[in-house]
Order: sequence, then structure tokens, then C-alpha cells
Amino acid sequence: MNMLFVGDVVGEAGRRVLWERLPIVRARFKIDVVVVNIENAAGGFGVTEKILRESLERGVDVLSSGNHIFDKREALDLVARERRLLRPHNYPAGTPGSGWYVGESAQGEPFAVLNVMGSAFMHPVLDCPFACAQAALAQKPAQVKAVLVDCHAETTSEKMAMGWFLDGRVSAVVGTHTHVPTADERVLPGGTAYISDVGMTGCYDSVIGMNKEKVLRRMVQKLPERLEAAEGRATLCAVVIDIDTKTGASRGIQRVSLRED
Repeated sequence: MNMLFVGDVVGEAGRRVLWERLPIVRARFKIDVVVVNIENAAGGFGVTEKILRESLERGVDVLSSGNHIFDKREALDLVARERRLLRPHNYPAGTPGSGWYVGESAQGEPFAVLNVMGSAFMHPVLDCPFACAQAALAQKPAQVKAVLVDCHAETTSEKMAMGWFLDGRVSAVVGTHTHVPTADERVLPGGTAYISDVGMTGCYDSVIGMNKEKVLRRMVQKLPERLEAAEGRATLCAVVIDIDTKTGASRGIQRVSLRED
């Protein structure tokens, strides 16, 4: 199974390059399953029903997220009724939605996606992501071998610790949230593909996807500037993971970076 994971889609620029480049990536790598982190897709903050529907209609299989998932109030309803839209699984009990999805590829191969959020420098009331991952995997159906984990976290150390914690038990642990792609992709000894951060899909002429002039006024002049997603040429950042569906082990992980013309 070739699974494509697309890093945090930021604003209209990110959506544009995603839809332009996704068919190219699908064909080039013979992709079976597409997972996209969508939490910044609506102007940099959250997701809307229109974006959700467009994503599913264009062939995205699962949509993961992170700390911005509920920035748009409608997301409370969306995650409750659309199980392919994930919120971090370690939100407290009673939070709408789920961060655990089990499905099948178009070829009928079972797979699962787990979305967890780190605890360091993130929301203070989250459950432990490690215990949450352990509990979710304990409920995994026996026939599901291919499992991808989106670890949405601030620190590289916490994401790396999650990779080692789950090595040999999941197919891949991919880091998101910091919007800066790392070059440490590899397959760990137990067969788990790992990367600290896939990077964002959006305009890199920015500060992690936000309009740089507004960010500078906020940081340098200390003005109460409203942040906005940057516009301009965008780049799709993703990884392709080659998974053995008989064992769940990964045979390889490859970074993909495609910029608009």
C-alpha cells in the first residue's frame, strides 16, 4: 500500500496547490490512500463544511487535524457526524468526534489512522498522548495492519519519542504542527516510518503560512495585528509511505515537495 500524507494545508493558497498537485502525486506514486491534515485550511484557522466536502469529493480518504480543529464553530458538528474528519484522540472524554478511523482503500485493503496531539506547550487539559495511543491500538481490529499516526506536537523530542514508543506497532508516525519540513525521514528498526515534521502545504513566502508583514507588526511593534493566511506561490509538502499490508511494516518513506509554476 502506498499511503500519501499531506502536511498542514494553510489557507486558500494551500488548498489551491493541493488540488493542482494531488492528481500528479497520485499518478506518480500509485497512491492507494490519501490522508491530509486540514486544520488550517479555512483562512489558516479551522475547517468549514465546504472545505470538508470538497476534500472528500476530490478523493481524500481521511482528514486529520490538531489544535485549530475547533476554530470554526461548525467543526463541532462536522466531527460529530463525519468520522473521516478527525480531531486529536486525546481530547477529554465527551469532546465531539474521534481521532481514530478504520477504513478500507479503494482496493479493499484495511487501514487505520490515529490522530494525537502533543502535551508539551500545547493545550493543558489534554490526556496523555502516549496512553491514548496505547489504548486506541488495543482496540485495533486484527485484520488491520496498516496504521498511520499523525502526531500533532510542538516539540521535536515529543514527536520523536512517539516514534520510538510506537516502533513496530504502527506503520508510520508523522509529525505535524510546526509547518517546517524536516529532513529526518527514515524507517525505524521495528518497521515504523518516521518524520519529525512533514511541513505545511501553503505559501512559504510567509511566517509558517501567515502573512509576514502582519506577523512582523505583531512581533516587532507589539501591535494587536490580526493574523491572516499568506497568499502567493504555494508548495505541497507530503510524504509517501510504502507499507506492507501483510505485516504493517513500512518499506520506505519519501518526502515530496511540489511548488506551483
